[in-house]
Amino acid sequence: MIGLLISAGTGLVFTLLLTPLFVRLFKRLQWGQFIRDDGPKSHHTKRGTPTMGGIVFILGSVIGYLVGHWVSGEHFTLSGWLVIYLMVGLGVVGFVDDFLKTHKQRSLGLGGWSKVAGQVVVAAGFAVIALSFPSPETGLTPASTMISAIRDIPWLDLAVFGAVAGGILFALWVTLMVVGASNAVNVTDGLDGLATGASIFAFTAYIVIGFWQFNQWCFNPNIDPDVLATCYNVRDPLDLATVAAAITGSLVGFLWWNTSPAQIFMGDTGSLGLGGALAALAILSRTELLLVLIGGLFIIITGSVIVQRAYFKVTKWRFGQGRRIFLMSPLQHHFELKGWAEITIVVRFWIISSLFVAAAVGLFYLEWITRNA
Repeated sequence: MIGLLISAGTGLVFTLLLTPLFVRLFKRLQWGQFIRDDGPKSHHTKRGTPTMGGIVFILGSVIGYLVGHWVSGEHFTLSGWLVIYLMVGLGVVGFVDDFLKTHKQRSLGLGGWSKVAGQVVVAAGFAVIALSFPSPETGLTPASTMISAIRDIPWLDLAVFGAVAGGILFALWVTLMVVGASNAVNVTDGLDGLATGASIFAFTAYIVIGFWQFNQWCFNPNIDPDVLATCYNVRDPLDLATVAAAITGSLVGFLWWNTSPAQIFMGDTGSLGLGGALAALAILSRTELLLVLIGGLFIIITGSVIVQRAYFKVTKWRFGQGRRIFLMSPLQHHFELKGWAEITIVVRFWIISSLFVAAAVGLFYLEWITRNA
């Protein structure tokens, strides 16, 4: 518990105090945001705002995680390092994309397939490690081949097709989750503070889930014998909560500078890294399908892009001219063009995000109550 609090506090202090230094550094390096001419006109004033801010809170998260363990004396775990690995790995992919944008002063950095290829490579490495190296104490690997909702679902075990086929299917499933989650956060990052605030709610959910799983953990020596039949079979639940706390604290400090009017943007460096960390926490805590609810806002905003493009293509094929459902996608820009103030959209979307997270945590707890009724 002490390690969790120290990790969160360290991440918070790091980003809150040091982000202004990074802002000045990024300005000197001319890492300014490029703004597309076909976007909302109100965004043109943001041209040149330092981007790649994800570097700041990724560093804050890693340092917070390290300091929390160093001060508390708690052992590092493979599960915690896997979350860090996926966050940093996808952050590097995003950094390359951001750097190409700022260097060439255009809205396109990496090509679409090049970016996906980078995400796939990082996700594949995660999948291989997550099914390897069982714990000497519990015999559990960080992940399992079962698809999970709130726990592993036995009848959705990919290993039923054999060890090799199951491993390949697991890698494909992980890749789908990682690419989907990272791109969903990336699409959401379109207004000052929007993705940062929504991510704070999502990672807070994993602090609660990890801490609760630890208290009701099958290998917790202090567990109540009456609940052993319904305990959680997760490898390192407390450390997952700790790394989630480090990320949350770092995001809170970063939001101070990222809220409207933003002095720094997270860029693809941050949005891809955050999406990767969310996917990792969902996979390792055995709550994969619950991520759909925890990241409900990200799903809605990404869905608006998919629906808009699909409707445009279908109507163009059917009528010879493409039509649109929204004035502009992603969804936040639709409301901008309808005249909503940016801060109004952000706060209302934060409320939506918090309601999704509350529903997810409530469902998680309801499952426990139902099993122990």
